[in-house]
Amino acid sequence: MPTPAERSRPAATPKTAAPVAAPSPQPATPAAPTTGTLHIESDVPDTSVFIDRTYLGTAPVTATGLTPGLHHLNMSATGYEGVSEDIQVEPGSHDLSIAFKAITLDAKIAVVHKHAFGSCAGTLRATPQGLQYETPNADDAFVVPLTDLETFEVDYLNKNLRVKVRRGKTYNFTDPEGNADRLFIFQRDVEKVRQRLLAAGRGGRP
Repeated sequence: MPTPAERSRPAATPKTAAPVAAPSPQPATPAAPTTGTLHIESDVPDTSVFIDRTYLGTAPVTATGLTPGLHHLNMSATGYEGVSEDIQVEPGSHDLSIAFKAITLDAKIAVVHKHAFGSCAGTLRATPQGLQYETPNADDAFVVPLTDLETFEVDYLNKNLRVKVRRGKTYNFTDPEGNADRLFIFQRDVEKVRQRLLAAGRGGRP
């Protein structure tokens, strides 16, 4: 039997368990991109941009939804040589910048220089800084700026490349195998750069 003191004691309040916080929801992991996006820029205003023959507009322009893999890029601007090249597109967003104003050249060809008597073999090298003839014959070797070439042309009939240095000598170079086509390709590539340098020197666009 409870004593009078026990009967007068208030009943104990039952303890309740502390609430357990629900776990925070984890942010969903974004799915990896399956297509490519290209942000295409140019250093020349109003450059037209095509990918796989589809016109996208003028740079800067963004190409979206590109299937990863090989695509073909064409870009053109008035007064400049166009760009036509294959590009590899990866999933995700990427930047592509094309420099039309940059003048690049790194060409070389094995040649034979025909003298009045005899000949000597060597290599013609061309960069935007100039044309250089490298040969063991020190009397024939030269380095000259491209803009100082008075004559720079291929004579298909005689299968030679004629080079006349302003206020200097005239050189007649042939291909070691008599292949005028190789001389023409070298002359064509160098002449494009030479004309751009001449135009820049006259105050025109490079």
